[in-house]
Amino acid sequence: MESRLERLRKALKEKGLDAIFISTPENRRYMSGFAGSSGYLLISQKEALLATDFRYYEQVGRQSPNYSLVKITGPLDTWLNGALSDIKTKRIGFEANNVSVAFFNSIKSALEKMPAESRPEFVPSSDIIEDLRIVKEPSERLLLQRAIDIADASFTYVAAEKLKPGITEKQVAWELEKHMRELGAEGPSFDTIIASGANAALPHHHPTDKQIQKGESIVIDMGAKYEGYCSDLSRTVTIGKPDAQFRKIYDIVLGAQLTAIAAVNSTMTGGDCDALARKVIEDAGYGPQFGHGTGHGVGLEIHENPRVSKNSKSKLENGMFFTVEPGIYIEGWGGVRIEDIVMMENGKAIDLSHAHKKELIGA
Repeated sequence: MESRLERLRKALKEKGLDAIFISTPENRRYMSGFAGSSGYLLISQKEALLATDFRYYEQVGRQSPNYSLVKITGPLDTWLNGALSDIKTKRIGFEANNVSVAFFNSIKSALEKMPAESRPEFVPSSDIIEDLRIVKEPSERLLLQRAIDIADASFTYVAAEKLKPGITEKQVAWELEKHMRELGAEGPSFDTIIASGANAALPHHHPTDKQIQKGESIVIDMGAKYEGYCSDLSRTVTIGKPDAQFRKIYDIVLGAQLTAIAAVNSTMTGGDCDALARKVIEDAGYGPQFGHGTGHGVGLEIHENPRVSKNSKSKLENGMFFTVEPGIYIEGWGGVRIEDIVMMENGKAIDLSHAHKKELIGA
């Protein structure tokens, strides 16, 4: 964690901040290694403090040896003011995208109890740590690949062994989660999407008791979480022979995805990558049926920087992980989405997902 602290302290200095108060769980884990569900970090140029309650005192010692433990035993002012006095800073950034109005008011109330001459200013900030997280370190790449491999293996198993006519969307989702856990996942990285038939026209459909029928499109959007890192995989399949409409839409979406993966490079932005996939779909006459972005970054969060959408200015650099997931959705019929995670390496996108996407189940 020392190199991450060094990079953070450099970023704070560039932004004119003496310290940062971290409340976002993923940022807390990234900066400290602490995997507990509750706690805060307070990091200055010289100090690194981790505040948490009795449940995690011992865990802090094991996971965050670079941090001094601040024991939370009461209201905010009983520990925050002492910690602020210890680090003696004037301008402290807080994560404006994570702190609620109620919590910020609690911070203000705590600060008012401090002597005016030693009272710091809390300044809203955003994306300071998220920008540090955007390029993955070698150790992170291994964890992400393991999460990707688990999702690939679980999809392959369930599609071959469990996906039969009459099984419900909920049952497919459970079979995927169970298998991912058996392979070592902490659990799914998000609520699994199983959308069959007309439901597949809903990009974020929640699984229901609907029984899956032969020939209809089945969108499976799933991911595994492994040691905090997320994967994201979408495949669209059928049970038995699909109709001509399915084959047409499937080929367009697959062409859009393969085109974007093959053509994107490190001179481009997320918006440029989106345009590569979107043009294929628009040229085929289905532009209005592709209403979401082409992808998003993935790591400790299932959706993080870089953004891969129409208006994204995010530069795509080596070491970044992001999804490429075009789709077409037709009301009353269904939909097709195909998604892989790629990594930028040597200026090009390397596809890290290996679950099949050219064959159709039972076709």
